[in-house]
Amino acid sequence: MFGYYLDLAWRSLKRHKVLAALMTLAIALGIGASVTMLAVLHNLSGNPLPGRSDVLFHPQVDPRPVDLPGAKDEPPDDLTYIDALNLYRLGIAPRRAVMSRNWLPVRKDAPDSPLAMFTDRATTADFFAMFGVPFLYGSAWSAQDDASHAQVVVLSRAMNQKLFGGEDSVGKTLVIATKTFCVIGVIDDWNPQPRFYDLNDGAFGKAEQMYLPFFTWLDLPQDYGYGPMDCWGSNPEAGGHDPKAKQCTWAQFWVELDTPAQVADYRAALVQYSAQQQQLGRFQRAPNVRLRGLLDWLDAKHVVPVTVRMQTWIAFGVLLICLVNTVGLMVAKFLRKSGEIGVRRALGASRRAIFAQCLVEAGVVGVAGGLLGLPMAWLGLWMVRQQPVSFAASAHFDPSMLGIALGLAVLSALLAGVWPALRASRVAPALQVKSL
Repeated sequence: MFGYYLDLAWRSLKRHKVLAALMTLAIALGIGASVTMLAVLHNLSGNPLPGRSDVLFHPQVDPRPVDLPGAKDEPPDDLTYIDALNLYRLGIAPRRAVMSRNWLPVRKDAPDSPLAMFTDRATTADFFAMFGVPFLYGSAWSAQDDASHAQVVVLSRAMNQKLFGGEDSVGKTLVIATKTFCVIGVIDDWNPQPRFYDLNDGAFGKAEQMYLPFFTWLDLPQDYGYGPMDCWGSNPEAGGHDPKAKQCTWAQFWVELDTPAQVADYRAALVQYSAQQQQLGRFQRAPNVRLRGLLDWLDAKHVVPVTVRMQTWIAFGVLLICLVNTVGLMVAKFLRKSGEIGVRRALGASRRAIFAQCLVEAGVVGVAGGLLGLPMAWLGLWMVRQQPVSFAASAHFDPSMLGIALGLAVLSALLAGVWPALRASRVAPALQVKSL
C-alpha cells in the first residue's frame, strides 16, 4: 500500500510542479538555516576529548580575602603559584599538570637565523599523556626533566614545518628567549575545541606552537610575562614580574582521577589543604573548593557563546515560518484535487486511506526539501567560517548532521501536512462527484 501511495504522491507532485517546487524550497530554506546553526551549536558544545573527559578534573581553591569587593562564591579559575606548586607536589592524583602560556622569541641555533615570536604552553610532563596528545616524532619530557629544569622543547607540527621543513627535528636545538633548548618531540595536529584546559583567552582558538617544561619556563627572562593574571589588593600589578606573588592567580591545574574513590579522596584533600592554609593564615575564607569533571567545567564556564544559542533559536523560528507557509501551500494543493479525492472516496477509499496518501505526499516533499537543504546548510557553515569570530574555525559539517537534517526535514513536512491531510480526508464525496 505504501508503494501505491508513493506512486500517487509522485504523480500528484508532477502535475503541480510549481506548488511542489515552492513547498520544497520552503522546507529547504528552513532546514538549511536550522541545520546550519544546529551544526555550529553541536560543534561548540561537543566533547573535546571523547574517551578521556571522564577522568579529567579541574581543582579550584579560594585564596581571596573575605572582604574582597565584588567577589562571588565561585573560587578563582586559576591557582596562585604557591597553591599550584603545593597541589602539584600533593601526589594524590595519578597524573597532574600545572600550566600557563605566553609568547616567546625563538630562532634556530644558527648564525643569522631570523627571530620570530611563537605561542608556547609551559606545562609538566603528564600533560601529554593526560590529554592524549599524539606525537609525530620523539616523545614528551619526563618528570625527571621537570625536576632538573631541563631545557627541552616539544614543537607543534606547524612550527616544525616552519622551522625545519617538516623533517624529524628531534635532537636539533633552538634559542628560546636567549637560552638554548633541545627539541625532543614533535606533536601531530592537536587542538581540542573547546580549549578546555585554558579558557583565559577564549574557548576557541589556535593551539600553542611549542611546549616547554613549566619550571624551566619560569627560569626564562621575565620580560615575557606569565600569561593572563588576576590579582587583588593594593598592587594589581604584583604578579607582572613576580609569579610567586601570593595575591595573583594565573596557573591552570588539571588532575587525572580514574575512579570515584580517587575523586572523593582528592576532593577531601582539597578541603583539608584549604583548612591547613587557613590555619597558616594564607587563606581567610573557610574551605571553598571545587573539583569539576571536564564537561561539568565547560558547563560551568558557559563556553558556548550566548549569540550562538540566540541565533539557533532564530534559525528554528525561520523553520517555523517556512512550515507555516508550507501548510498553506499544502492546503491549496490538496484542495485542488478535491474531485480526485471525492472519486476515490466514492469508490470505497476510507478517510484514513486519504489521510495516509496525503501524508506520504508530504513526506516526499520533506525528503526533497531535506536534500536541497543540505547544500544550503553547507553554504551557511561556509559563511559562518568567514566571520571574524573565535569559533569560526569550529564551524564544520559533522557527518552525523546528514541524518539529522533529513530526519528533521521529513518530520517537519509530516507535521506541516497533518492539518491539510485532515482537511483533504474530510472532503464530502457526494458533492465532489456531483460537481464533476
